[in-house]
Amino acid sequence: MKKKFRFQWGAFLLFLVFAGLFFILTVRIVTIQATGTVEGQELAAKAAAKYQQEQVLTAERGKILDRNGDVIAEDTLTYKVVAVLDESATQHASSPRHVTNVEKTAEALAQHIKMPEEKILDILKQGVEKDRYQVEFGAAGREISHTQMLEMKEDEIPGIIFVKDLKRLYPNGIFASHLVGFAMKEETDDGQMVTKGRMGLESIHDKALTGKNGKMEFSTDKWGFLLPNSESAVTPAVDGSNVQLTLDRTLQNFLEDAMTKVQDEYEPARMIAVIADPDTGEILAMSQRPTFNPNTREGLSDNWLNESIELTIEPGSPMKMFTLASAIEEGKWDPDAYYNSGKYTLLDTTIGDYNSGRGWGSITFLEGFQRSSNVSMAYLLERVGPETFMTYIDAFGFGKKTGIDLPNEASGKILNEYPINRLTTSYGQGSTVTPIQMIQAASAIANEGVMMKPYVIDQIKNPDSGKVSVKSKPEEAGQPISAETAKEVRKILASTVTSEVGSGRPFALQDYTVAGKTGTAQVPGKDGRYINQGKNGYLYSFLGMAPAEDPELLVYIGVQQPQLPAGEYGSAPVAKIFTSVMENGLKHMNIKPKNSKSAKTITLEDYAGKSSANTTKELTKKGLKVAVTGGASEVKGQFPEAGQTIVEGGTVILKTEGPTILPDFTGWSKRDLLAYQSLSGLSLELAGQGYAVSQSLSKGSKVTQSDPVVIQLQTPEDFSKVQMTDGPEGIPPEDQVISEEEAAADPGIEETIEEENNAGESVEEELVEETPEEEIAE
Repeated sequence: MKKKFRFQWGAFLLFLVFAGLFFILTVRIVTIQATGTVEGQELAAKAAAKYQQEQVLTAERGKILDRNGDVIAEDTLTYKVVAVLDESATQHASSPRHVTNVEKTAEALAQHIKMPEEKILDILKQGVEKDRYQVEFGAAGREISHTQMLEMKEDEIPGIIFVKDLKRLYPNGIFASHLVGFAMKEETDDGQMVTKGRMGLESIHDKALTGKNGKMEFSTDKWGFLLPNSESAVTPAVDGSNVQLTLDRTLQNFLEDAMTKVQDEYEPARMIAVIADPDTGEILAMSQRPTFNPNTREGLSDNWLNESIELTIEPGSPMKMFTLASAIEEGKWDPDAYYNSGKYTLLDTTIGDYNSGRGWGSITFLEGFQRSSNVSMAYLLERVGPETFMTYIDAFGFGKKTGIDLPNEASGKILNEYPINRLTTSYGQGSTVTPIQMIQAASAIANEGVMMKPYVIDQIKNPDSGKVSVKSKPEEAGQPISAETAKEVRKILASTVTSEVGSGRPFALQDYTVAGKTGTAQVPGKDGRYINQGKNGYLYSFLGMAPAEDPELLVYIGVQQPQLPAGEYGSAPVAKIFTSVMENGLKHMNIKPKNSKSAKTITLEDYAGKSSANTTKELTKKGLKVAVTGGASEVKGQFPEAGQTIVEGGTVILKTEGPTILPDFTGWSKRDLLAYQSLSGLSLELAGQGYAVSQSLSKGSKVTQSDPVVIQLQTPEDFSKVQMTDGPEGIPPEDQVISEEEAAADPGIEETIEEENNAGESVEEELVEETPEEEIAE
């Protein structure tokens, strides 16, 4: 019996549903394959977002260098401590790569980083509670040295990893700190840590110093492993530009050492010092006290001013050299003419010389200048004419900015409203100037009448591209006097150091002539009135140059309110800085001392390929010393190079093969030691500045490149101490009469009682104009 066919609507509908779904899925697959998009989103992009990794290539901040390329500031490698909390980081339980015990981890970390154990534990617990993959420990966990990192690794703390980082390093410590400034890590809004300049040149040239980070992109699997044959895209980092200064690191170190010694001995309220090349205007050294260590910011107070540029002071007697220059230039100077010292009256005001207005009777203008007589300046002002004198003050650049390549320069204020203003300005009271203005003005006297604009940036250059964005060169700032006048002024300034009655006698050098002028200026307090603290209440200064005949260095030094012991005067701390720095500085620059005989020089040949034994004999016969880096064999290299000249008695270094036998390095210069290190390949560790005085391994020791040799250097000052002139015991009160014999016997008395001189103190009435506080702080 044939069955009747029954149409199954349920099965048919089910078939239609599945067929439709299959059709839709097929269309979807084809569409995705054809377009590569899902709901408008690129699948490749979503895959890349998940498996594409990016590593930041950190750019180095540019270096700050001295004139010779020695490092003043640079980035150095440090580490950041990171604690991994996610268990997924561990693939084998026997070797955990995440923090397994927060209490023990906190206890261990507290032994190495400057953070309380409780705080570390709190950070770890919060990270676990918030299901974070890893946590950091703020500033305490950054800037970890390589040594600290190795010590922490020895503890084998599970989950603790170290990420490489960069830190700003100032290898010289306290070194022109208010000029160089500092840079430090700061957190940006997006949580990134960047180095930003916060003071000084680090801040001024932050944009040039800051590099641009690069990146490296690569593909990984879901576990983070690099996929085979995957291509990587690298955008290289661009390091910041290097800022090369005109500073000389050796001169700066001489200055810092001398100022630190005076700071420790006299505890002054303030010290300022600037050293310049008068022929170019280049600043070779600049410092101040109090100062700070830029590595730690220890010592950084509320005063962030670079005081050589931004602080105005009453100059005191150094201003007299410019009054003298104007008189000579105008043909009004007669050194042998006589005047009556002691007192001078202008309208209703009388000023007096420093010895309570008694003076020295009728003396010559030359002697008056040597004694630092205010009255002599008053009579010179009459001869020159007050208005003419003020045109010279303007021509020397006072009362206006020098234009040095540093910000926030002060201009000072030259008082010119009343006749008494012009009189007191002639000997440095009332009007205000900056130390850098004093340097610029004095450069005209040192540089044959041509005044040079000061500058501290030699060039700014990118080490990667070689692009030079800034290149400075010497720039004239005017010619206020002639070369003949400048020469005459230097001659008279030198006599203040050599004359028996000269105020500058403590500033004499052992091997060089000096021209300069001492000063003692009153110091205004916060209320605008002058501080009255006896001999400890003044700004003692010296503006000098050497050698006097043809100055190579120009120096301004100011020491404010030193705590002077009985029997010592204000010139003592200033002279200790000046004589030390100037003597050592000139020797460092190889300036020929006075009365020295011309040394015989020898021109070197090319000794490459010759026998070292024969070459040694040949050079020894010529009066030269020879150091060989290896055994007696063929010469492979030499220092100095062929064609260069060397002074008789100098050392020639010959590079040869074979084991190195150490020579006696005593007396070797740092330059020779570095040359020996380069030719021999030895590791020489140089401690200090100057010349070699001792070595860790004795002469004749056989050494290899892995044996470090420590060589101690000392400055020329340590070979020949500069003798200081001490004054008589005690200090007379202001109303005590000082005999002429006492004043002549010791020049320190002039510096002590010149406080009346520069204060313009009158015998009949006090000449002190109360200067408004805003003028003092300008």
